[in-house]
Amino acid sequence: MKVMANDPDMLEEYDFSKGVRGKYAKRYSEGTNVAVIEPDVAEFFPDPDSVNDALRSLIPIIKKREKKIAEQSHSL
Repeated sequence: MKVMANDPDMLEEYDFSKGVRGKYAKRYSEGTNVAVIEPDVAEFFPDPDSVNDALRSLIPIIKKREKKIAEQSHSL
């Protein structure tokens, strides 16, 4: 196994001998939907469902704002 001496996050205990190179490469190349949130925000969202619920509640507000902006640009 190749030792990753230059990477301080890689410990000698990590064993990648049964790893499959590129196992998720195709899926990743098709796009990802992972968003990393800061710890101060994460403390208010205990699980992915709570994050999705909060974001869904913002969708009507965003749509309304986009509609208002579109109407303003047409009236110019």
